[in-house]
Amino acid sequence: MATGAYDNGKGSAYPLTKMNFLVTVDQVSGVAAFSEVTGIEATVDVIEFRQGNSGSLAPVKIPGLVKHGNVTLKMGYIVDSAFKTWCMECVSEMRGQIPRSNVTIELVDINSGAPTAALTANVGARQWTLTNAWVTKYQAPDLDAKNSDVAIETVEIAYEELVIPN
Repeated sequence: MATGAYDNGKGSAYPLTKMNFLVTVDQVSGVAAFSEVTGIEATVDVIEFRQGNSGSLAPVKIPGLVKHGNVTLKMGYIVDSAFKTWCMECVSEMRGQIPRSNVTIELVDINSGAPTAALTANVGARQWTLTNAWVTKYQAPDLDAKNSDVAIETVEIAYEELVIPN
């Protein structure tokens, strides 16, 4: 059976669900719970060129710079946490140097046993690491006295490099 898949007893395996995940930030203690993570991506620019003496009219394509979009995290509003302090340090007008950290997003296999076992089993097997990440945008929850929805904060994170799982 493949790592990270659940055997349903009928010889087939279920894929991992995307509703259970952990987000950790190096140098930030504590845990912040997120309801949604979007935008993990890497794109390689395509450079086209044609030499003047080429026998073909088609350009040659070579890989260029790798670019990364920003990652968006959504979480229920919390009053105080180390993660929120890190966010405030990044977007504060009175900041010094921007505090950069590595952010790890890990897909958790809830079918591997008890929740504690899920957190420790196969660590690193299903994770994406954003290196030199920092908060580039913070958005407070919408406030509406006529609505009973959960207050959701949005944090956008820029990063320099994406480490993709094997």
